[in-house]
Amino acid sequence: MQIYSVVAIYVLFWVTALFIILPIGIRSHHETGAKMVEGQSDGAPVNFRPWRILLLTTLLATAGFGLFYLNYIYGWLNMDTIDFFNSRERMKDV
Repeated sequence: MQIYSVVAIYVLFWVTALFIILPIGIRSHHETGAKMVEGQSDGAPVNFRPWRILLLTTLLATAGFGLFYLNYIYGWLNMDTIDFFNSRERMKDV
């Protein structure tokens, strides 16, 4: 696998992990009872911590990509392993 492919796939894992991590632990003003500033959105978070989100996103993306890359090297799962409909067996009968 070329380095450009590795970087592109890691970025995909990172963005996906970001959307998984982003809503975890966020509290709104209504949930915490904090006073809102005039013009503020109702869903604006009170406790947004970007460094924590970046750290957790990077950890999750690295773990997921690590498993993906190890599977790429060792071939634990391939198309024959996850073929639930036995399409190759059906093609032999035809």
